[in-house]
Amino acid sequence: MVERVPRDRLIQRAVLFLCLALSLCLLMGCPSRKGGSSMPERSGKAKSSGGTTQRGTKPYTIAGKTYHPLVSAHGYSEEGIASWYGKDFHGKQTANGERYDMYSMTAAHKILPFGTQLRVTNVANNRSIIVRVNDRGPFVGNRVIDLTYTGAEQIGMIGPGTAKVRLETIGTVPGLKDGDITGNFYVQVGAFSQKSNADGLAAKMRGQGLNSRVYYADLVKFWRVQAGPYPSLVKAQNAGAGLQSQFPGNFVVAE
Repeated sequence: MVERVPRDRLIQRAVLFLCLALSLCLLMGCPSRKGGSSMPERSGKAKSSGGTTQRGTKPYTIAGKTYHPLVSAHGYSEEGIASWYGKDFHGKQTANGERYDMYSMTAAHKILPFGTQLRVTNVANNRSIIVRVNDRGPFVGNRVIDLTYTGAEQIGMIGPGTAKVRLETIGTVPGLKDGDITGNFYVQVGAFSQKSNADGLAAKMRGQGLNSRVYYADLVKFWRVQAGPYPSLVKAQNAGAGLQSQFPGNFVVAE
């Protein structure tokens, strides 16, 4: 015969079990998301007070330090050390989803919104450039911005590697609308040491109804073949996805 346990005894057993489980959790240490290191969210979104959705405004943690990207860049300025990054990162994905192009006028900043236009001035020689933020970093020492090879060259800091600069935002985030960025974007599909090969591929693409261009990248000694231009980042990314079967490994670059 099966023994029937009274209802109040069942409740007592359940409460005792929960208390034991809670005690074990406190003694052993429950899992926590606090601390640690993670890369910035590439698709993190937040809403500004005006209701505009922006990419890359979600807090992220690097080497135990949490950064809180700004929703607006209006009136932002700072001085600090600039550095630059080149060949080792060329073609790799940036934090906003683009591919890093060491010849473009873009930059990495820890908290400014993606798409922010920045005037960067080398304090030593007063040479200035305008760059667009599309990546996160630098996370080294007291550096405030990472420039591309071209950007660093134009303000005279390739040799030294670093320079003291002044940063000033221009407006807020020009071209940003519903999480997309307008401008001239291309999809790079190939790179060749021989111009004839690049010209041949570009001609084939034009025969398929694809606009294309060929130009020489002097530092890496290659002729690039790119489809475009496309009027926004999302349109270029969609075009790249459509070309993936024909040109695997293609990537988007901004002019």
